[in-house]
Amino acid sequence: MNVALGGTFDPIHDGHRVLFERAFELGDVTVGLTSDELAPRTRHEDRWVRPFDERKRDLESELEPLAADHDRSFEVRELTQPTGIATEPEFDALIVSPETRAGGERINEIRQERGFDSLRIEVVEHVPAEDGERISSTRIVKGEIDEHGNLTPEREGRGTARPE
Repeated sequence: MNVALGGTFDPIHDGHRVLFERAFELGDVTVGLTSDELAPRTRHEDRWVRPFDERKRDLESELEPLAADHDRSFEVRELTQPTGIATEPEFDALIVSPETRAGGERINEIRQERGFDSLRIEVVEHVPAEDGERISSTRIVKGEIDEHGNLTPEREGRGTARPE
């Protein structure tokens, strides 16, 4: 099975790791990584996002051991539009989180318009942080939690501006 998922992945956290794990359980994985132009448009809150090349490097480092553990292949491709790579015919499944389910359904509409089979949409639930709220990159960037969801009241976040 060819599995797609997409995101900004900045920074990568345990919630992302659950998505990746599910993707590799199903098949070979292609991850769409938002371009530098698209990444800010996909954020719910305004914040600085690291450059594509840095995010891609960290993502590949995260995916390599998972791919090896599952005897699967993976590829990271640049996403330049929100519907991304999943509208292409070679995919069988799409991994989404609860808040991106509607985007998955829109992708299936586009696929049907193009005469492609619908994707199997796998919704992976959020991973809760220590405080019961979900782990998110935005919370990590703000300094509220670490990548594992541990509360970090003494830590400062990176904020909205690109560092000098």
